[in-house]
Amino acid sequence: MSAPRFTTLGCRLNAYETEAMKELAEAAGVRDALVVNTCAVTSEAVRKARQEIRKLRRENPDAPLIVTGCAAQTEPETFAAMPEVTHVIGNTEKMQAETWAGLAPDLIGETEAVRVDDIMSVTETAGHLIDGFGTRSRAYVQVQNGCDHRCTFCIIPYGRGNSRSVPAGVVVDQIKRLVDRGYNEVVLTGVDLTSWGADLPGEPRLGDLVMRILRLVPDLPRLRISSIDSIEADENLMLAIATETRLMPHLHLSLQAGDDMILKRMKRRHLRDDAIAFCEEALRLRPEMTFGADIIAGFPTETDAMFANSLRLVRDCHLTWLHVFPYSPRPGTPAARMPAVAGPVIKARAAELRKAGDAQVAEHLAAQVGRTHQVLLENPRMGRTEQFTEVQFSEDQPEGQIVSARIHGVAGRQLAA
Repeated sequence: MSAPRFTTLGCRLNAYETEAMKELAEAAGVRDALVVNTCAVTSEAVRKARQEIRKLRRENPDAPLIVTGCAAQTEPETFAAMPEVTHVIGNTEKMQAETWAGLAPDLIGETEAVRVDDIMSVTETAGHLIDGFGTRSRAYVQVQNGCDHRCTFCIIPYGRGNSRSVPAGVVVDQIKRLVDRGYNEVVLTGVDLTSWGADLPGEPRLGDLVMRILRLVPDLPRLRISSIDSIEADENLMLAIATETRLMPHLHLSLQAGDDMILKRMKRRHLRDDAIAFCEEALRLRPEMTFGADIIAGFPTETDAMFANSLRLVRDCHLTWLHVFPYSPRPGTPAARMPAVAGPVIKARAAELRKAGDAQVAEHLAAQVGRTHQVLLENPRMGRTEQFTEVQFSEDQPEGQIVSARIHGVAGRQLAA
């Protein structure tokens, strides 16, 4: 009998939770099972999940097959109806020890085939924290889950529930353990990171958490923030950007579009000028700051002029690392009922955005030649700068350590040192 095999689809948070599930499954004695941790961000993501399930079943005809994650939460009936699937488990249930105890070999068949409760009734974050998910150099710490906002294109709140925060003291204690184990960088992660604290006593903000971590964990060399909603950036977060060199100068922004009408139809809470003002202020406070961003191409009703505004935003906001999403309708969302843009047009616009992103990457890489960076090694020949730019080394370096490296060239989308 062997340990269960996990397949993870979708976001970094899903990958984090897969690591937690591995520990829970091992402790419960689950064996020989296949577990698919699904994503529901687009219809394509759900299609890929079904495709992966069928493939796994063909390769493993006798193994119990467990489906969990956001698609299992939002569409449990879809997966329960698949003959390949043995159990469907919701996003809350997958993080509970008793769920996995019920899936141990001697109990397979005695537990419910579908265990998916109302995610909106969940008021606490999963208590199962794991130390050290990631590489040997970088650890990810989940500080928040769920989302209180209802963007018209997004199904994720129905998969993740409302926003819940991990208390600051719990986060600080975990990061202290990670530093004691030799990790040189910690990344704070969540579904809607800038909403952290709204459900905690005193309603602290993300900037308060960042400042507290840096103050109480002085031996942490590097702290990084994953995706944020720039309109929710608070004063202390901006203060940390300006004054805390251990907070890395790289922010991934949830922008989605650069046209005010499209932003309103998306039910976003910022306008184009808000995004530009935030980026300009962050760069004023920290000139070496780099930005990544999510941009959707071909949102319903998007005209050529509206798309042009999104395309210009790439330069106006000095975006370097783009995640471009060709819009695909998600059943159950308001945007799915809006007048659609033709498929070939969506594809062409996505290609234009990616081309603009490639130009920004090339410009950023060229500007680094001749500079010296502090590079955190992910493996003996590759590491990342403070701005999350990959650096390739010609000789082996100490994995997990931070080394000072002078950049002498560019190789594809990497720097050469």
